[in-house]
Amino acid sequence: MNKIKKDFLWGASTSAYQVEGSIFEGGKVASVMDDIHKSPGYSKEITNFHDATGHYENWKEDVKLFAEMGMKSYRFSISWPRIMKNVKGEINEEGIKFYDDLINELIKYKIEPIVTIFHFDFPNFIDEAGGLTDKRFANLFEDYCKVLFKAYGSKIKYWLTINELNMFAMAASAIGLMPNGKKLNRWEVIHILNLAQARAINLCHKILPKAKIGPAPNISSVYSNSSKPIDYTAKLNMDIVRNWVYLDIVCKGYYSPVFLEFIKKIKEDFVIDPKDMEIIKQAKPDFIAFNYYATMTVEMPKSNEISQEAKDQQKGFTIPGFTSSVKNKNLEKTQFGWEIDPQGFKNTLREVYDRYNLPIMITENGLGAKDILTKQGEVHDTYRIEYYQKHISKMLEAIEEGVDIIGYMPWSAIDLISTHEGVSKRYGFIYVNRDEFDLKDMKRYKKDSFYWYKELIKTNGGSI
Repeated sequence: MNKIKKDFLWGASTSAYQVEGSIFEGGKVASVMDDIHKSPGYSKEITNFHDATGHYENWKEDVKLFAEMGMKSYRFSISWPRIMKNVKGEINEEGIKFYDDLINELIKYKIEPIVTIFHFDFPNFIDEAGGLTDKRFANLFEDYCKVLFKAYGSKIKYWLTINELNMFAMAASAIGLMPNGKKLNRWEVIHILNLAQARAINLCHKILPKAKIGPAPNISSVYSNSSKPIDYTAKLNMDIVRNWVYLDIVCKGYYSPVFLEFIKKIKEDFVIDPKDMEIIKQAKPDFIAFNYYATMTVEMPKSNEISQEAKDQQKGFTIPGFTSSVKNKNLEKTQFGWEIDPQGFKNTLREVYDRYNLPIMITENGLGAKDILTKQGEVHDTYRIEYYQKHISKMLEAIEEGVDIIGYMPWSAIDLISTHEGVSKRYGFIYVNRDEFDLKDMKRYKKDSFYWYKELIKTNGGSI
C-alpha cells in the first residue's frame, strides 16, 4: 500500500452520448449515435440516447455528488457534435460554454478533469467529407482538437485521444460505427484513426507543452484454451489484432509485420502512405490509458468456422485460420454474460507496462448489473463492491510489483445508457431513477458502492 502515490487519481468515468441526453439542446448537431437504436440488429426493447441520464441538465448536481464521493478525477468525453457545426469548422459557442462551465465546476471541487477527445459520437457531417476511410477525417479531427486545446488547454492536464480505437475494427457495427450497414475496410478505418490520433498528439505537444496526452484502447490479456502449440499460436494472433497493433503503432510508430501479412492474406489490405508514417512516428504518447473488463480465451479455429464480428466490446469473434475466442469455464460471469477476471486485470497491467514502459491510467473497469432501487431509496449493490474489491486489490498488487499506475477511473461515475443493453444495465456509483422508456423524475440516489468507494478514496486504497 505504501507505493500508492498521494496524488493518485482515484475517480470515475462517463461518455457524453451515454450520459448527457438533450441531443437537440445547446446547438448540438446530429451524431452517428443519436439514432443508433434504429440500426439493423439493435433491440427495440432498449432506450435511445436522446435523454440518456440527464447529465446535460443536471451536471451541477452530479459534480457535487462526485465531490461528496471524494473523487480526485473525472474522466468524461467532449461531444464533437456539440463543438463543431459543420465541415467548414464553424464553432458552436453554446457547446464551448457548456464544457467550460463543467470543467470550472470540477476544478472548484478540486476534481481533476480528464478529457476524452472522441468517444464514438462523431457528427454526421463527417460523411460529407468521405467518412472514416477518407484522410479528410484526420484533417477535421485535427481542427476539432485545435478548438479544444485552445478553449480548455489552460485547465486540462490530461487528454485522451480516441476511446477504444481498436473497437472500430473488432466491433464496429456493434457500437454504431458502420452506418446503415455500410461495409468498410476496417483496417483502412483503423489507419485513418491512427493518423488522426498522431496528429492530435503532435498538436497537443506543440500547443500545450505542459499537458500530457495518450491513447485509450480496450485491452485485455489473452489465454490459450489448451496446451496445444497451435492454440498458443492462436493466442499470439489474437494478441496482435485484439491489443498490440493499436498500441505498437502509437507507442513504437510502426505496424507489426505479422499483422501486415495477415491482412494481405485475408485480402483486407490497405495502402500505407509513407508520409502518414512520418507523422505517426513523430507522435509520442506521455502515458497509456486503457479500458479493462475481462480477458479473452482462444483456440485455433476449425477449418469450417466462418468469420464472426464481436457482438460487443467483450464478446468474442472468429477469424478463420487465425484465431477464435471461446468461453473460459474457469471464470465467473456477470448478469450480462461478461467474464470476471481480476487476476487477468493484473496480468494485463503487467503486460502493457512491460511492453511499453509508460505510465498507465485505467479509464474503464466495472460491473454492469440490473440494480434495484428499494422503497427506501437505497441500492444494495454488494456484487459491485465485491467486483471492485477484487480488481482494485489486483491493481494494488501490480503497483507493489513495480507497475507505474497514475489513476483509476472505473465505469461509471453515474448510471448511463449502455450502448447494447440500455439503462437496464447499470454501472454507476449513483443510481438515476428512470427505466428504458419512462424518464420518471431522473432523481439521483447513492448506491452502497458510493459509500464504499468514498471510504476507499479517503484512505488512498487502505480500506480495500
